Amino acid sequence: MRVNVPISAAAWTRFFSRWDILAFLLILGLLVFLAEASRHLFEPLAELQRQPPSLDPRNLPEYAARTTLRMLIAMVASLLFTFTYATLAAKSRTAERLLIPLLDILQSVPILGFISVTVVFFMALAPGRVLGAELASIFAIFTSQAWNMAFSFYQSLRTIPAELEEASRNFRLSPWMRFWRLDVPFAMPQLIWNMMMSMSGSWFFVVASEAISVGNTTITLPGIGSYIALAIERRDLVAVCWAIGAMLIVIFIYDQVLFRPLVAWADRFRFEQEPGTQAPESWVFDVLRRSRLIERLIAPFAALWRQTLRPRHPEKYVPAAQAAANMQGRFAFQVGLIVVALAAVALWQTVSFAIEGITMSDVATTLVLGLATLTRVVVLIALASVIWVPIGVWVGVRPRVANLIQPLAQFLAAFPANLLFPIVVSIIVAWKLSPNIWLSPLMILGTQWYILFNVIAGAAAIPNELRAVGVNLRVRGWLWWRRIALPAVLPYYVTGAITASGGSWNASIVAEVASWGDEHLQADGLGAYIAQQTDAGDFHRIVLGIAVMSLFVVVINRLFWRPLYFYAERKFRLG
Repeated sequence: MRVNVPISAAAWTRFFSRWDILAFLLILGLLVFLAEASRHLFEPLAELQRQPPSLDPRNLPEYAARTTLRMLIAMVASLLFTFTYATLAAKSRTAERLLIPLLDILQSVPILGFISVTVVFFMALAPGRVLGAELASIFAIFTSQAWNMAFSFYQSLRTIPAELEEASRNFRLSPWMRFWRLDVPFAMPQLIWNMMMSMSGSWFFVVASEAISVGNTTITLPGIGSYIALAIERRDLVAVCWAIGAMLIVIFIYDQVLFRPLVAWADRFRFEQEPGTQAPESWVFDVLRRSRLIERLIAPFAALWRQTLRPRHPEKYVPAAQAAANMQGRFAFQVGLIVVALAAVALWQTVSFAIEGITMSDVATTLVLGLATLTRVVVLIALASVIWVPIGVWVGVRPRVANLIQPLAQFLAAFPANLLFPIVVSIIVAWKLSPNIWLSPLMILGTQWYILFNVIAGAAAIPNELRAVGVNLRVRGWLWWRRIALPAVLPYYVTGAITASGGSWNASIVAEVASWGDEHLQADGLGAYIAQQTDAGDFHRIVLGIAVMSLFVVVINRLFWRPLYFYAERKFRLG
């Protein structure tokens, strides 16, 4: 007779540990999140009209899930764009001459411009379905994330130490192996900080990205952005507070589940690693690393990935690597020709469209308004640099402080300027202040954090040996800043400042026009001009405003930021 003996707790632990249980719960939670956030994608557009967004707080969990899914998909697309576009710009001098100025133009084009140009295309991909509007919204969020990440990755590839490049040549790494064994690991710590900034920065434009206009029809997608827009329109301060609370919870969750594990994982890729250094910690990373369930699930994919990184035919590897390099150069040249041709056609079409009905008076007006916005950008970037560079260095050289500051900085960076409209508009109206001055800080509200995040990443990358030399030689005060801190963080600062400058121009469309219920304030500037023409539906003047804004950004980057960047790059390599 067979007797069934119950399995003891000790026997269960041989199959499943507490780490496996936690990993299973994380995977289950991820699947539930994806299922809940994507279940409306294939519904007809008419369903959105029947169930418009409401201010009921009980809808916020669903709105938060849908907004977060859009941002995560845009983040994946931004990462793919970064790995291809920035790598091509960094590896090919020919491509760099075109791609970097093009990137300057792209980051200066307002998000409203991207939406108005691409919405018809994305809606046509899924006619009559919510999916088309979702794709348009995701692309708009992508445009608020990708440029910063591409600049960061490009800067990292340009500052790889010469000894590491020499080691890659000595080991005869192919371009593919070098990319994954050297380029990506070296750039990963700074890239992750910029991913956090891009994720938080996309909250700034989430209001615009969730309201899609097609002709005279406006499609409002359920999400936290549309919730905020509705709360501002109805002057509902309670709903604004609910939206802030939901944002805080969402940022805390994806900080714990996504970015802290990435920071802890990327610590292994630091250029130097001194014994006794406090490594970043993450409970999610510990769960994933210690779970046997996760290890079994990813084992086939890990084996396949390692197979792609193994050198083949090492005795013939040098000529093969040279042939691959030559092929890469030819490919970059061909891509450059195609992009030049497309850019020329696009420029011709833009000019042809813009000059219809445009007078020299209109051009002069936009140039003057552009100078007004330029003045605001210069003053605000200078003030943000004076404030955040010392704070960023102080935080970056203290890993424990950086771990504490990380979620707070993400929340502050994610705080949309729209949520401050009730306070700002009320104060300006009550005290009869000038909108030209007191609306200006809204421009830098979401973009100043590019400077802080990049400086923190640069200060964290200062080798401990260099810090120890400074301590041993008693290098202190201004001498320490001049000889150690500023040369080390200067390339990172310039990357953050370029992105913050371009982002401030973009944010001027939101910041130079503020509304709270029936109260409307407007500052004199190019951003307000574009917003005003967008409301009027004057596409010729919209294109004119965007073209002038792009011109200002490109000229400033070419005459000031790029020379400063190359100077910082030389200082970094020599240092």
